[in-house]
Amino acid sequence: MTARLLRIVPQALAVTIATAMTLASLAPSDATTAPAAEGTADPPVVLRGSDGPGRGKHVVLISGDQEYRSEETISQLAKILAHRHGFTCTVLFTVDPKTGTINPNIPNIPGLEALAKADLMVIFTRFLNLPDEQMAAIDAYLASGRPVVGLRTATHAFNIPAGRKYHRYSWNYKGADYEGGFGRQVLGETWIAHHGAHGKEGTRGRIAPGQKEHPILRGVADGAIFGPTDVYAVRLPLPGDSTPLLLGEVTASLEPTSPAVPGKKNDPMMPIAWTKTYAAGERRGRVFTTTMGASQDFASEGLRRLIVNACYWAVGLEDHIPTASNVEIVGTFRPSPFGFRKPEAWRDSPKPLELFR
Repeated sequence: MTARLLRIVPQALAVTIATAMTLASLAPSDATTAPAAEGTADPPVVLRGSDGPGRGKHVVLISGDQEYRSEETISQLAKILAHRHGFTCTVLFTVDPKTGTINPNIPNIPGLEALAKADLMVIFTRFLNLPDEQMAAIDAYLASGRPVVGLRTATHAFNIPAGRKYHRYSWNYKGADYEGGFGRQVLGETWIAHHGAHGKEGTRGRIAPGQKEHPILRGVADGAIFGPTDVYAVRLPLPGDSTPLLLGEVTASLEPTSPAVPGKKNDPMMPIAWTKTYAAGERRGRVFTTTMGASQDFASEGLRRLIVNACYWAVGLEDHIPTASNVEIVGTFRPSPFGFRKPEAWRDSPKPLELFR
């Protein structure tokens, strides 16, 4: 049934998504699909964009972290981008090839060949050791200089052992040619440490000095973004042409009304969202990075607006960013608490398509 549905081209996705989400995964007629691993993997979920400024732009969103429920954030972000703003979205997950279900402990992301025709890659993975043939699709995308949006653990997206072809993308790569791997070289930082107390202190977004009028911050008020995940440490200043947009105020608890922690944790504050570019031959690719993005963070309207605006900016549509982007939840969104799960807990996880019903 799923395979048959994925070959249908929807005529009015704006209506179908808004109702029961039953057709949200219907693929455009020219979509590519990954081969079924061990005969069990379904084709990737593709959301055909409704009318909107993003119409004609193709976003590939990649989920694969073990702690912050990236599968929930990425699937809801794709729904918002497609239904509210017109982007066509291919949504990829770490999939257990034996069951076809989502499992970020298994380094397997079918469908990455969709990056060949993508206008934007949104990535939220953590310490993945993907096979060479899957990393090749990411490598080719980055070699083209196309834009990247990285969320939370994407700063340490890959953990590829020495001796492997794509080891340089690893978070702990030491070579001078690509120090810090994908995180440092593309996004602007790799994994350093927790700056706030993990699970005890939250994050409030404060607009960086001089950035109030940046198009990515359009409709985002100072202090309007809050999330229960803690601020990540970064090295200051950030490299190259990085421009901090938001600073992370460490809060005394996980409640949105919590006051700021006094003392050195907030002096100076760590950047939690910034723009930069990365080198791809003679080209420079646009990058937006935020160290927020857990599904509980994504319950914040301000954070959803920030990330949607960043997608506009990344593909060169900053002049089309509305005064207040529509980031109303599509369907239902019940974010799970962040935290690691025991391996057996993933046995009951859904197949990708089930996140869109």
